[in-house]
Amino acid sequence: MSGSTISSGQPTPDNTTTRPAPLRPRARPFLSWLYAPSASSVTFALRNTIAACLAIGIAFWMELDDPAWAAMTVWAVAQTSRGESQSKAKWRIVGTISGGVAAITIMALAPQAPWLFFPMIALWIGLCSGFATFVSNFRSYALVLAGYTCSIICMGAASNPDNIFMVAMSRGTYIVLGVLCEAFMGLIFATSQERHARAQLRQKLESALVLVTTTLCSLLGEERGALNAARRQFGTILTINDQIEFAEVEMGPHGHEGDHARAALAAVSALLSRGFGMAMRLQVLNHNHPAFTKTADEILAFLKQFPQRLPDQNSVPALLADLQHFRDVCRLYAAPHRETDIRPDLEPIPGHEPFDAIDASPETLDDRLDERVLFVSLGELLGDLEQAIKEYEASTHRIKGDHFHFQLETHRDTREAVHNGLRGACAVLITAYIYEVTAWPNGLGFIAITTLVCGLFATKENPVLGTTEFLKGAVAAYIVAWFLVFVLMPKVTTFETLTLFLGPAMFLGGLAKGNPATAGGSAAYGLLLPAMLGLENHHVMNELAFYNGNMATVLAVAVSVIVFRSVLPFSSDAERLRLRRVMLGELQHLAHPGFTPRISVWIGRNTDRFARLIRHAGPTPAPLIEACILGTLATLTLGLNVIRLRALLDREYLPESARRPILLVLHYVEESTRRHDKAARIAEAAVRRLRVLDAQETDLVTRLELTRAITYLVVIAHTMRTNEDFLDASKPFRGERNSRLLNSGQS
Repeated sequence: MSGSTISSGQPTPDNTTTRPAPLRPRARPFLSWLYAPSASSVTFALRNTIAACLAIGIAFWMELDDPAWAAMTVWAVAQTSRGESQSKAKWRIVGTISGGVAAITIMALAPQAPWLFFPMIALWIGLCSGFATFVSNFRSYALVLAGYTCSIICMGAASNPDNIFMVAMSRGTYIVLGVLCEAFMGLIFATSQERHARAQLRQKLESALVLVTTTLCSLLGEERGALNAARRQFGTILTINDQIEFAEVEMGPHGHEGDHARAALAAVSALLSRGFGMAMRLQVLNHNHPAFTKTADEILAFLKQFPQRLPDQNSVPALLADLQHFRDVCRLYAAPHRETDIRPDLEPIPGHEPFDAIDASPETLDDRLDERVLFVSLGELLGDLEQAIKEYEASTHRIKGDHFHFQLETHRDTREAVHNGLRGACAVLITAYIYEVTAWPNGLGFIAITTLVCGLFATKENPVLGTTEFLKGAVAAYIVAWFLVFVLMPKVTTFETLTLFLGPAMFLGGLAKGNPATAGGSAAYGLLLPAMLGLENHHVMNELAFYNGNMATVLAVAVSVIVFRSVLPFSSDAERLRLRRVMLGELQHLAHPGFTPRISVWIGRNTDRFARLIRHAGPTPAPLIEACILGTLATLTLGLNVIRLRALLDREYLPESARRPILLVLHYVEESTRRHDKAARIAEAAVRRLRVLDAQETDLVTRLELTRAITYLVVIAHTMRTNEDFLDASKPFRGERNSRLLNSGQS
């Protein structure tokens, strides 16, 4: 933050070519995942191909009636990360047991009443799909698995209801066998899993801290593109937060390292918001102060050296000591001083005019107060960075006697949960109606596969984006299965020969799953291919069975795609409006005097919303997405300053003459729905009133609290004035004004 940069407002020479990063990663060359796979993809494909073949071999040896389900379980559980695989395997067993119990219950209630039986299945699928929307990671998978496992078991026993218990036990056997085979091969391929997981966790947190300090350099230096850099970090933060859970699984017995890691990420999110608020204050307040410029330049130099110093764990105490020194400097300059406030024999602050003269002009007093506000803001920003580093350091090793717990809350979309439940129930009723009308011999399998696919779609935030890829994977599985069944498998006489043909087909699916661009289609391919082969001990599938059975499978996927695209279809525009209204409702709730807000909850939910906006951008023009993200970041910052203002009032150091204007501002924030410009004017009037009170106040603690109040009110006023369109939830947000602000911030 050099003086020339601040005063001129021009970008520094080293960032004149900065451009916003694209919302989507650059695509790899076509079929590069096949002819030039990564080492991790090859290892993943080989590991799970061996596990699937082993599961099929054991199922054949045990004379199980449907060995393909064991291989399907392997590919359903298989993930590129061992922690993900182990977590998914655990929740798959939980979901299978729950689904089996539900199947036995439903069959007992309606054994010979199809028009009661099928609606009960639809209701169960709808409930599981809806509640799965409220939880994250593989807990949602367990819920949808409970739904479609119930359907698969019920369809398998529909022709003979008395056999329901044996069918449930059979399905449970396949699941456990597949999970054990995948886990066994994972243990063989895993080397130094715990050490590797700890190293990965530390590396991810280091990357988050380096990214945020780089962004702070841009924000404090008023560089072009800084706002874009800030908003991109939130998606990265949420991705790392999801991966922490899997790292904890890989670490085995561990302490609270994952909780400290999540707390570090929350501090990073708060730090980004602090930086955004600091950038606002630099725009609004006079920051041409020698002491502030000198301190800010020293802090910028520290931030630029931070990426080189952080990887050395021995340097963490030195980093914290430097931060503590800078915070002491900020507290020193932020403390108000007058000649009448301290003893005259005290030494003045070196290099700084220590006193606000009693007879100074109002302009001089305002400048001095602006400087104190900037130092308060800078000190609090450094405090968040210090907290992030402390939590990062605590996450790198186990602490004896540590009972720390931290969990980031995520956004829960009730509307999408209801829609997912209705889609799943509708798909069951449609396929059940087709079966009842046509009496199709493969109709029960048609219903079972439809519920399976709908359950998998229900775990997606945006089902539309994944449905087409899943259908492509199902068609690819059909083509490969046709080739195997009619060309190669007639020559098979032993299990060893079968693996020679089946192994390469599964290996290709594993390579595709290791590639992000083809992972969606490969999930369907690996899951459905074993079922399409009709693997049994005593015969090979004939033409009639192949076409009838696999036509039901492909049609089930097609029906699921049609249902999720036509019944209450997902709309990114509707989601943005819904997210904005929920966020603004929570913002108003923060200002309510009867509600106790928590920063971790506000940060966690809004970080999740950031990531959703970026992931679900789809074909929407980039300027609108950028404007929505800018508005979301501004709302996050506004909420955090409201929470801090509430905490300031709770400390009760402020006189009643200062509390009244602050309470009035909070009232207008709570009640404002359309006229946010009026709330901004009230906040600006409160700032003017507190400036007058600061000039008249003689108590040092009270003056410091007044300075903090002004620090927060400045951001509240500026945010509500410049984001009036986004904060108005009564109409759709078009982003014109925010786009102009974003462009002006880059020019």
